[in-house]
Amino acid sequence: MGNKLLWTPSQEGIEKTNLADFMKAASGVADREISDYDNLHNWSINDRPAFWSLIWDYCNVIGDKGERLLINDNLMPNNKDVPSAQFFPDSKLNFAENLLRKKSDDPAFVFWGEDKVKRGMSFNELHALTSKIQQHLISLGIKEGDRIACMLPNIPEAIAAMLAATSLGAIWSSCSPDFGEKGVLDRFGQIEPSLLFAVDGYYYNGKEIDVADKTIAIAKGLPSVKNYVVIDYLGGAENLAKNLPNAQSLEAAIAPYSDGEISFKRLPFSHPLYIAFSSGTTGVPKCIVHSAGGTLLQHMKEHRLHADIKDGDRVFYFTTLGWMMWNWLASALASNATIMLYDGSPFYPDGNIIFDYAEKERFTYFGTSAKFIDSVRKAELNPIKTHSLESIRTISSTGSPLSPEGFDFVYDGIKSDVHLASISGGTDIISCFVLGAPILPVYSGEIQAPALGMAVDVWDDDGNPIRAEKGELVCTKPFPSMPIGFWNDAKNDKYFSAYFDRFDNIWCHGDFAEITEHNGMIIHGRSDATLNPGGVRIGTAEIYNQVEQMDEVVEALCIGQDWDDDVRVVLFVRLGNGVTLDDDLIKAIKLKIRTGASPRHVPARILEVADLPRTKSGKITELAVREIIHGRGVKNKEALANPEALDIFENLRQELQN
Repeated sequence: MGNKLLWTPSQEGIEKTNLADFMKAASGVADREISDYDNLHNWSINDRPAFWSLIWDYCNVIGDKGERLLINDNLMPNNKDVPSAQFFPDSKLNFAENLLRKKSDDPAFVFWGEDKVKRGMSFNELHALTSKIQQHLISLGIKEGDRIACMLPNIPEAIAAMLAATSLGAIWSSCSPDFGEKGVLDRFGQIEPSLLFAVDGYYYNGKEIDVADKTIAIAKGLPSVKNYVVIDYLGGAENLAKNLPNAQSLEAAIAPYSDGEISFKRLPFSHPLYIAFSSGTTGVPKCIVHSAGGTLLQHMKEHRLHADIKDGDRVFYFTTLGWMMWNWLASALASNATIMLYDGSPFYPDGNIIFDYAEKERFTYFGTSAKFIDSVRKAELNPIKTHSLESIRTISSTGSPLSPEGFDFVYDGIKSDVHLASISGGTDIISCFVLGAPILPVYSGEIQAPALGMAVDVWDDDGNPIRAEKGELVCTKPFPSMPIGFWNDAKNDKYFSAYFDRFDNIWCHGDFAEITEHNGMIIHGRSDATLNPGGVRIGTAEIYNQVEQMDEVVEALCIGQDWDDDVRVVLFVRLGNGVTLDDDLIKAIKLKIRTGASPRHVPARILEVADLPRTKSGKITELAVREIIHGRGVKNKEALANPEALDIFENLRQELQN
């Protein structure tokens, strides 16, 4: 795995990248020639003040940088009694001001909805809408530090509302309207928002889904919310507003105001910007607080240098407001890009809608999930033949590890000449640890490179760096987008234990990873879901990579079950229509895993299931199944998109005692 060369950038292509241009600027700052990625990365982590200062300048961050660039240089926030590293401690900036830098009639957004709605919004129109929403927020007394929550589809108004809130220094938090009542309350109830943006409903998989009753029930559980703004999607905003306290439709709320200049409150680099939430499948979600400066700098770095986004590019990522990729996508406005928004099922009615969108609107950056790519492959769609995708320079994948077969399919089935950037990071850092680099080759199954400015490594259990072996993904030096902390965690106990319990003064991310001979990385899955049969650590992704190559298997989920003073591997498979898990198929699955991975990867038990539990962002949740099988139950079923799937595993628990 990982040795097959799939794509090499042309020299002409390399020279046109922002990254090549940035290396010239870095050479001037470092006072030595920096001509390749490894040298640039080494400089970026060994002279982080100079690197991040250059990022500020190169990306034209709007604000006052201040004199000091980094204090308490190498101290992670894992000791209550010692101040941790702070980037740009004297700076002042406003996140929204940086995203609203462009004023023109060029499109800021193109939106397609599953309900066939297609519309756009120019940068000037975005400014006007943001200004009106800001004026409404000011009239309600919204101020710096207030929490503003939203439960909205992936529509332009959601980003405008976020910009209006953050322009005032308010803290933004979001989820998608498919969250259940308890899931919303488990999140927003912890942060006590003063205002909630809601929607009357949305479309998914050919169905109109009204959320009015759910929203009214949620309102009863959020006493902190003093005002509501309802955005119309199904035509019922006015009616819903009548049933919520102090509520108006967005149209009515902004009607009294005319277009005007937006007032941007510049605040410290570390001022809270977003509260994001962990998946919450094993307890109440953690409320992760992200800074304005850290988020902005990381996203601009990733967009400009790793994604090679330029003025006028058309950037798409399939996401909802319940996933940090929505926050990542919104930041592309700071690079003067047009954001391509979609809301609905990516497979309704026939699996082609996203490729139709990419062709019609000429995406230059196409972001999606590994699961989407695998589903397209298994559906035997062939966009490389059915769609004209010549405008796309980069295809990006995240959400879970992209298998080697997924890598191959992108080049065989979607586009043969494209930069495929598998990326990995998380909600915890609202950015990436490892991701694409447009000046480097792409190898099957490998993420290309460690992120610039991020001292990424892989360590064994004793804290020793290892190569070509599986271990813990760590970051050994502070970085700007480390969370400020967790909400309602005054002593930082939960924050410290989440990332710093394993290794002193080292961020331990919880991914099971391997650095390759190309200095790329393979993610083998979450380390807290790592299997340990016979004391040998196995990543679940290694098993999925084999099983999901089989036409009979739609998808799979693997856990380690405590058994006979050891751990045995149990594999659950969802099969294609008309396929039965008989003895022959079980033998074929085991042979595939044995030959493609190793004998230690072969499951002790293989069981067929009708469905697999997944989070709202589409990730299969191994931990929830492991808890069920061990009789511990799942504390927060509302975090799942399909909690009913857990009943399947509850019914199998007794069978797995034999």
